[in-house]
Amino acid sequence: MSHRQIMEALTGLLLGLFVAILSSTIVSNALPTIIADLHASQTAYTWVITATLLAMTVSTPIWGKLADLMSKKLLIQIGLVIYVVGSCIAGLSQNAGMLIAARAVQGIGAGALTALTQTILAIMVPPRERGRYSGYMGGVFALGTIGGPLVGGAIVDTSWLGWRWCFYVGVPFAVAALVVLQKTLHLPVTRRQVKVDWLGAGLVTAAVSLLLVWVSFAGDKYAWVSWQTGAMVGGAVVLGAVFLLAERRASEPIVPLHLFRSRTIALAVTASLLIGVAMYTGTTFLSQFFQLARDDSPTMAGIMTLPMILGLAVVSMVSGRIITRTGRWKAILVLGGVLTVAGVALLGSARADSDYWLLALYMFLVGSGLGMTMQNLVLSVQNQVRPQELGAASAVVAFMRTLGGAVGVSALGSLMSTKVTRYTEDGLARLGIHAAAGDGGVPKLSALPVPVRGVVEDSFGHGIGDVFLYAAPFAALATLAIVFIKEVPLRTSTAAPVASNTPATAENTVSATN
Repeated sequence: MSHRQIMEALTGLLLGLFVAILSSTIVSNALPTIIADLHASQTAYTWVITATLLAMTVSTPIWGKLADLMSKKLLIQIGLVIYVVGSCIAGLSQNAGMLIAARAVQGIGAGALTALTQTILAIMVPPRERGRYSGYMGGVFALGTIGGPLVGGAIVDTSWLGWRWCFYVGVPFAVAALVVLQKTLHLPVTRRQVKVDWLGAGLVTAAVSLLLVWVSFAGDKYAWVSWQTGAMVGGAVVLGAVFLLAERRASEPIVPLHLFRSRTIALAVTASLLIGVAMYTGTTFLSQFFQLARDDSPTMAGIMTLPMILGLAVVSMVSGRIITRTGRWKAILVLGGVLTVAGVALLGSARADSDYWLLALYMFLVGSGLGMTMQNLVLSVQNQVRPQELGAASAVVAFMRTLGGAVGVSALGSLMSTKVTRYTEDGLARLGIHAAAGDGGVPKLSALPVPVRGVVEDSFGHGIGDVFLYAAPFAALATLAIVFIKEVPLRTSTAAPVASNTPATAENTVSATN
């Protein structure tokens, strides 16, 4: 494909990716208002985010496998339609349960957009040239992350719109993506019998769901060390083991286990899992910090997080072009991991009265680190696999990153709720008020007396700072995994790599045109 043809098709892909990002970021600054309006708790706050991440997590490998078996264009259009349906239901939600269910539907559509965008780009562009196009993806990711909170905050702050428009506003972008893809994306399709590993899909869904239910309620509904913990963790482990056995026997496994024979792929997937914790922790809890610890409006909270997003956008595009020019990618990955660790650890010192310029520096470090690691971990994996397995391989990386984010947000959200409750009770006791901190609901600061309001703000500032401290070791482990990745020169064509653990057969070579 010529550069012009690639850019035309990439426009539609990036619109779809923008929609997927928008589905999670646009509610970040609006959620305190939404949850307060629906009279829900901190657990519901976390699950509005987690439901989307869970659905994205369990659907991503399915979409990725389908992409290796049938028309990628049709699949990404189906994903957009599912997203539109979920958005409309979310906008009509009357309670937290309905909103969480609608967010799960959105997540299924977003899973398609996340997995298929990477796969289609890999079909169109060889690894050596993919860096600069991946940089565009990093820029769109940053744009969606910047625009989402700002638009969401502005919608909530506009009385004649209301928070429901946070879900409706993504629909026009999805429709536009459908139209653009229909006109510009023309990939050759070779028909092939589709065999979807539904048993594997069901097992991984059950295992991940059980794990997320456990981390969401541990420390609140029951103790971290309890029979419920033993039952849920043990059940998730058993389901995971059965999933691995099923994948070994499946003719078209959701997750091809032979991919993990490659050290590069195994370590890159591990790093993606761990970096997902840092990535989603930043995008989820910073908006709460600025609104509940510093009493900023939803719109202002979006503006306050700009340093992180600008770091991600600029560094992602710059590092992508450097990789395209030099063909070297490991040094950038290692530097990105180090910057992520530094930024997340420093954000652990955040408090309600912290100087903003320091917070801005820390956020910029986090954004820069993520900009160097997210897309390039995918690139390192795609460079190692055959064309007919690009969908599954790309989806595995996205799956693990989203899984890390989903588990991380759930566990850290539960931990934050416990910490905030304890800090609030201690603060009230110092004021001579001996009372419980409440039922875990998101407070409306303007309705609180001034002394109590100060205690609540300090408690959220300290609690969210603790969340980043707990996330820092995960980023450090991700960096350690990256250090041991073996750098393999980027291929200059979309053909299969010279050395492969599973040589391509004639039938597989034909199916690569799907």
